[in-house]
Amino acid sequence: MKAFRAHGSYRAGKKDQPFSVDLVATDEEDAMERLLSTFGSRHRVTRRFILVDGIAEIEPGSSSAPAVQAHFGTSGAPSSALKAEEE
Repeated sequence: MKAFRAHGSYRAGKKDQPFSVDLVATDEEDAMERLLSTFGSRHRVTRRFILVDGIAEIEPGSSSAPAVQAHFGTSGAPSSALKAEEE
């Protein structure tokens, strides 16, 4: 599994709403499918109204999305800072 960042826009009423989403998928095709599925279920947007400008693979540590952090076991603070706080 890899981390991806997708950006684009979707139709919300009479306006286009821009978005940037980080997600976990096996490849770009899977990332597109997960993106369309998520926006359809959360925002009730049909697939033809979701315009994706690009999908790029990213480093998991650069994402602040909870799903990416949970999958890869990363957090905002470096592990050395956590150890120093515990001592």
